[in-house]
Amino acid sequence: MKRLLPALSMLVLAMAGPLLAPLPLDQPVTIPYGRAGTDGALLGGDQLGRDVLSRLLYGGRDLVIASLVVASLVTVIAAVLGVAGALHPGFGRFVERVADVFMLLPAVLGILLITQSWPHGGQLALVVAAVALGMPYAVRFMTAAAAPVVATGYVEAAVAGGERTWHLIVREVLPNLRSTVLALFGLRFVAAVYVVSTAAFLQVGPQPPAADWALMIRENSAGIVLNPWAVLAPGIAIGLLAMSVNLAAGALTPKVRNT
Repeated sequence: MKRLLPALSMLVLAMAGPLLAPLPLDQPVTIPYGRAGTDGALLGGDQLGRDVLSRLLYGGRDLVIASLVVASLVTVIAAVLGVAGALHPGFGRFVERVADVFMLLPAVLGILLITQSWPHGGQLALVVAAVALGMPYAVRFMTAAAAPVVATGYVEAAVAGGERTWHLIVREVLPNLRSTVLALFGLRFVAAVYVVSTAAFLQVGPQPPAADWALMIRENSAGIVLNPWAVLAPGIAIGLLAMSVNLAAGALTPKVRNT
């Protein structure tokens, strides 16, 4: 439980951040790249003199929401496809071949390919890109995890009894993979944070003047010498979010016992 607290704390802070912001989001309160403490701005100002701390508190919510949506979609779809592939080897081989093709696509190229071919897709296009990039690894993970369960006697008895595939997936196999599914969700959330942040840095997702951690890094990189916190604070926030969730995912990963 202790290993879950950092992730829960970061998620709560990111979601409640706008309520804690001490100053207006878009109102200049200091000179451009004002140093920490100038004119009441605890972390100084950004390239337009806006309060870095307030924009930092505002900037995590959209990232967390988008990452949660992506992680949830990838986990649910991969769990169904992975178990179905373990139950039906022919279908499983087809899914693995498709996954192999998508795994060859670099993340940045995949983001640009999907979002630029769907110019008015906005956040939805970004979510589709992140799901497509995360699916191959997740499906392979779930297929490997489901294979031993599918080979057990009670599943074979259910198959012999004529149970439908959907019943086998939902009632027979997935209940025995709860910790694996939770671990996969945590890992996919970390990967989604990476993909969504990369897209924001490339200005494919959120656009100025939106408050977004990756976008803050891009916008303020030119003034890192004048006010380092304008770049360091959002970078640290992204790192802490990813590491805390990764720690939680590690705590949920099933442990292999030697017999």
